[in-house]
Amino acid sequence: MEVVMAISIGLLFSGAFYMILRRSIIKLVMGLIILSNAANLVIFTVAGMTRADPPFLNEATKTASNTVADPLPQALILTAIVIAFGVLAFSVVLIHRAYEVVGTDDLDQMKDTDT
Repeated sequence: MEVVMAISIGLLFSGAFYMILRRSIIKLVMGLIILSNAANLVIFTVAGMTRADPPFLNEATKTASNTVADPLPQALILTAIVIAFGVLAFSVVLIHRAYEVVGTDDLDQMKDTDT
């Protein structure tokens, strides 16, 4: 399963870099979204894709089981999702305002308005 995830992550990263290098600012933001999702999948895959028990103590024995899921990668991914959503919301507002001012989403034409 890790091989399939590695191939999928590689495809997501390559697609994200392709989208980031396009001239349209909307495609740039879509590439950033794909890039953040690929990074989340990297964290998820590196943490290990095994089934394990939740990290709780047993009431009777006051010990954890032998196979316990690591909660740190889950917390990192959740934090990354929230940050990516904030960046997406900011980007959408910024793109909307730039489109209102310039009238285009082409980055080359936006450079012409700097002077």
